[in-house]
Amino acid sequence: MNLGQTVFSQLMEHLPHKQFQKCVARFSGNYNLKSFSCWNQFLAMAFAQLTYRESLRDIKACLRSLAEQTLSYGIP
Repeated sequence: MNLGQTVFSQLMEHLPHKQFQKCVARFSGNYNLKSFSCWNQFLAMAFAQLTYRESLRDIKACLRSLAEQTLSYGIP
């Protein structure tokens, strides 16, 4: 079992996070935010695109199973 970074997290490291945050601020993307930021939504949609997910239910099930795996192996 690989306990290092996932391929997805390695890919996301190369994104210009500061520039993304500047765009969000410029267009008030996080205005009236409840709990799911623009960055988190972008990561979820990028994950869905890269893993060929077909529905919101499919995305949710896959992300939930990954979260349970990382918790069971002691990965924060």
